[in-house]
Amino acid sequence: MTRTRISSGGPWEGPFGYSRAVRAGNFVAVSGTTSANPDGTIHGAGDAYAQARRCFEIIERALAEAGRGAQLATAAGAGNQA
Repeated sequence: MTRTRISSGGPWEGPFGYSRAVRAGNFVAVSGTTSANPDGTIHGAGDAYAQARRCFEIIERALAEAGRGAQLATAAGAGNQA
């Protein structure tokens, strides 16, 4: 099974070997998404709504890069596992 790592350019991806998403076959896993900008600043600091919107934008972009769409997401939230 082929495994593909998908980067979003987040500040922690390089130093810690973190990937925004990983695709293995038809399965795509996305986790640990925050509203951090590539320079490490927080998008929408103090505004939970703006931060949540930014997180979903990052996730949607990762899913699209993996060849999937947000409509296929089946689990979201802390502690959920597929």
